[in-house]
Amino acid sequence: MNAQAPQSATLGADIRALRKARGLTLSEIATRLDRSVGWLSQVERDMSEPSISDLRQIAGCLGVPMSMLFTHSAAPSDEQGYIVRASARRPMGSGEEGLIEELLSPDLTDDFEMVHSTFQPLSKMQKPANRPTQEVGYMISGQLDLVIGGRSFSVGPGDSFRIKHEPYQWSNPYDVPAVAIWVIAPPVY
Repeated sequence: MNAQAPQSATLGADIRALRKARGLTLSEIATRLDRSVGWLSQVERDMSEPSISDLRQIAGCLGVPMSMLFTHSAAPSDEQGYIVRASARRPMGSGEEGLIEELLSPDLTDDFEMVHSTFQPLSKMQKPANRPTQEVGYMISGQLDLVIGGRSFSVGPGDSFRIKHEPYQWSNPYDVPAVAIWVIAPPVY
């Protein structure tokens, strides 16, 4: 075992959930990693601990930032799988477009994930996304401009919206952050 790798009872389950959400087999990922299917299976069952280099390669294969796999916070054993403390949320994404996201779900093993998103002032999604997901967002504060399936909307505190297998893009052209809670099915992070 590598002493530098993160300690988490959910790391393997998250890797498995992300792999399955992308429709990839153990064999496909193992081939890309130049590792055995047995080794990857043990990682997914938390029986083998991947090195930092392994995590970097796994994150690349799954199309997620390494921080998603690396920043598992050890919750007290009686809270694992049930509670996510505000101070223990896992950051997701690079934040380069002005979007800061944190995972609110305890892990990625459910049929959905819940995400806390903060859209920085004067930020914009550079390219529209079109994911094979159903997503519902609820605005907590600020205002967000959305283009969903070619239609433009502006949403604010208390408003909610749905994106269902269609192209979308967001922007926050305003001077204050916008904060939203998203539920995404199936998990994509």
